[in-house]
Amino acid sequence: MGHGGDVIAELETDHREVEELFGKIDALPSGDEQRKKYADQAVIELVRHSVAEEAYLYPAVRDLLPDGDKVADQEIEDHAAAERTMKALEGAGAGDPEFDRLIGELMTEIRSHVRDEEDNLFPRLRAAASEDELMKLGDKVRRAKKTAPTRPHPSAPDTPPGNKLLAPGAGMVDRIRDALSGRGKD
Repeated sequence: MGHGGDVIAELETDHREVEELFGKIDALPSGDEQRKKYADQAVIELVRHSVAEEAYLYPAVRDLLPDGDKVADQEIEDHAAAERTMKALEGAGAGDPEFDRLIGELMTEIRSHVRDEEDNLFPRLRAAASEDELMKLGDKVRRAKKTAPTRPHPSAPDTPPGNKLLAPGAGMVDRIRDALSGRGKD
């Protein structure tokens, strides 16, 4: 993650990367250990992406769109549902029957959310914001992803200022845990 360009290009590239991981999961048979590896990578990317959106994209949506509060609140609700699924998935091994159900649920949630963002939110945001605003948001999102958590934290705040204050600390702890466990490494 951290691709460059305006916020929309950045987030759409993230979407493609996660979809690629979902495709790898779908291509493997049930119980294959590689499915868990790809699921962990997808969760890492999704959590970082969500934290950055909640810290910078959705506050901008609230400011720039006439119905921005409603739109941002719905996006955050979508994130919360996916985060609960990711938290449950964290405890399921590839051979666990719950793994298949949970990864399927996560894919459905994320694909629906991505479709909504790309078909509705992003075009509205592009129309409402200047190119300079979108570029600055892209920079903020990229910086946020570098320090964001890599594991789901469903009880953590998902709106500023709490999310901006707590995310870097949780991110540091998550990255230490990932390094010690090898999670997310290829």
